[in-house]
Amino acid sequence: MTSPFLFIHTMQDEFYIKRCIELAQKSLGNTYPNPMVGSVIVHNGKIIGEGYHRKAGEAHAEINAIHSVQDKSLIAESVIYVSLEPCAHYGKTPPCALKIIELGFKKVVIGAMDSHDKVNGKGKKLIQDAGIEVVSGILEEECTALNKRFFTYHEKQRPYIILKWAESGDGFLDCDFRPCSISNGLVNQLVHQMRADEHAILVGTRTALNDNPGLTVRNVNGKNPVRILIDFELKVPQHFSLFNQEAKTVVINSSKDGVKENIHYRSIRKEHFLTELMETLYREQIQSVIIEGGRSILQQFIDAGLWDEAVVIRNYDLQLHNGTKAPAFNFSDHASKTFRNNSVSFYINK
Repeated sequence: MTSPFLFIHTMQDEFYIKRCIELAQKSLGNTYPNPMVGSVIVHNGKIIGEGYHRKAGEAHAEINAIHSVQDKSLIAESVIYVSLEPCAHYGKTPPCALKIIELGFKKVVIGAMDSHDKVNGKGKKLIQDAGIEVVSGILEEECTALNKRFFTYHEKQRPYIILKWAESGDGFLDCDFRPCSISNGLVNQLVHQMRADEHAILVGTRTALNDNPGLTVRNVNGKNPVRILIDFELKVPQHFSLFNQEAKTVVINSSKDGVKENIHYRSIRKEHFLTELMETLYREQIQSVIIEGGRSILQQFIDAGLWDEAVVIRNYDLQLHNGTKAPAFNFSDHASKTFRNNSVSFYINK
């Protein structure tokens, strides 16, 4: 029989780890290549310190939480909660595990363990070896989901892949093979927020030639994603928006390697397109990518089962009758939202 005390104890742990997740989410899109992490310090049931990792190269969540504690004499009698295992290696900042040991916290509660080979249990072991009680795996699924991009990149050696397209009520991506507006202003804002939140965005030759997109962040505050252009024959002219100075552009092609200012040329073989693309993006250290290509690129990812999430915008009031058909995609959505005359469906690839 489980002791009621233990149950209360884990409920409390979950409450504080939930707060760590809330804090961590504040830095979405800003911590690359590091994970998002939040930390809370609790003394006798009261939060006395909070912090999160704001951006790479700056202090980690635990250190920011420690700095926020006004009465440092309470630390030795406190529990530190952290959504991800404290680091054990020297990077741009010293290891958080050593700081936790030095200050002598009475207990450490960890959400998810860090599968990155530089950490992977080493932080937890250091703290335990110093005689401090450590509990891990509290709200582990939620803490892992928080850093789905980071974990996918390190464990699968590829970016986290989000498919995205907008289709008319009768299932077309364009009108008579020419670009037309399908999503409304509210949804456009959501799309630009996605761009700001993710690391990169990818289109193919046809989309680039037809739409001349800039693929930058407008309508919301945020950083421009890295732009990835699949252009095997290098058909897209240099004066097109994708080549402007506003963001880094990686041009995947079949003949050219090298770097010219913010344009990076990477050659791969067309017949091994998806495999070599994933290897290239991994080497470029791209942790997440929105696939915004036309039907052909989207369908290749769908058919290969190579996607993690999909966002499909549908304008049921709009009938286009002719044009490029939307990809064949037979999955049940995980959630959907309505924005006036647009419906946005969210899918997760299980």
